[in-house]
Amino acid sequence: MRAALVLLSLGQGVPGAWALFAPRSFHDAFPLPAFAWLTKFPPYNEHLVRDLGALSLGLTTVLLWAAVRPERSLVRAAAFGCLAFTVPHLVFHVTHLGRFETVDVVGQLISQVAPIVVAGMVIFLCRRSSGAGI
Repeated sequence: MRAALVLLSLGQGVPGAWALFAPRSFHDAFPLPAFAWLTKFPPYNEHLVRDLGALSLGLTTVLLWAAVRPERSLVRAAAFGCLAFTVPHLVFHVTHLGRFETVDVVGQLISQVAPIVVAGMVIFLCRRSSGAGI
């Protein structure tokens, strides 16, 4: 479970730090320069990109805290918090896939479904475990 929480935190923290500290680069090159998914949704907005980065780092903090101190209520809150972001994010992208080539569609779906599956697994494992120090 700790590994899953760390994986989720990396999935939030790496792009979050990139967006916060280098917003233009993030906009122009996420997830990789050859793909640049965000450029399909103009215009660039530095404030919005930095805010997304800061919010992602906030979620990263909670996910890492849950990995370090895996108390049931904290782990569940972190996993549900992750779902609160990733499910609507997936819904948006699923309804806007027409802008992308097939390789981008596949990459987006994998990268957005994976954290939902991992967070769901964390919630399921948390239900099956007994108490603090999961």
